[in-house]
Amino acid sequence: MTRRALLGAFAATTITAAPTFSNAAGFLRGAGDIRRLKMYSARTGEKIDMIYWIEGNYIKDAVKEVNWFMRDWRTNQVKNIDMRTMDIMTAAHNLMDVKEPYMLLSGYRSPKTNAMLRSRSRGVAKNSLHMKGQAADLRLASRSVSQMARAATACRGGGVGRYSGSNFVHMDCGPVRSWGR
Repeated sequence: MTRRALLGAFAATTITAAPTFSNAAGFLRGAGDIRRLKMYSARTGEKIDMIYWIEGNYIKDAVKEVNWFMRDWRTNQVKNIDMRTMDIMTAAHNLMDVKEPYMLLSGYRSPKTNAMLRSRSRGVAKNSLHMKGQAADLRLASRSVSQMARAATACRGGGVGRYSGSNFVHMDCGPVRSWGR
C-alpha cells in the first residue's frame, strides 16, 4: 500500500470516528489524528519526515527512527525520546501552519555532552531534560523565536525557552513554564 493510500484510508476513518486522544494529553489539540515530524540536522546532514502516530497509536518503527535522529550526535548515543516531547513539537509545528521542517539543534544529550556544553555556557542546566530525552532545541527559518515560542506555549505541555540571541526555541515535556526573550 502506498503512503498516499494509507493516509487516504486513515483520513476517511477520521470523518466517521471521533478523534482518540487516549495516548496523548488534551493539550495536543493542534497535533491531529496523524502526527508527523519533519526535521533536519545541519550537524549530521540527516533529514526525517516521519508519521509516527496514527489515530491513537504510536508507530514503533517510526518512533525508533525519531530516537536515532535525535541522538547525541557527538557520541552517537541514543535515548528514547519522550513521546510527549514529540507531540509538543508536532502540535506547535501544526499551529504555526508551516511546511518547512524544523532544524534540530539538540535533542538527546549524554551526560558527558551536557557537562561539556555547561562548561562553555551558563545557559545549560545541570540536570537538563535533554539528558532524559525530554527536550529539543529547534529553529525555523520562516518563523521568529517569538512565533515559535507562542505556538509551543499554546500547547501547554511543558517548558518553553526563548533564545533569541541564538535564534532557537527549547521545547520540553517537563513542568509548564517559560523563560527567555
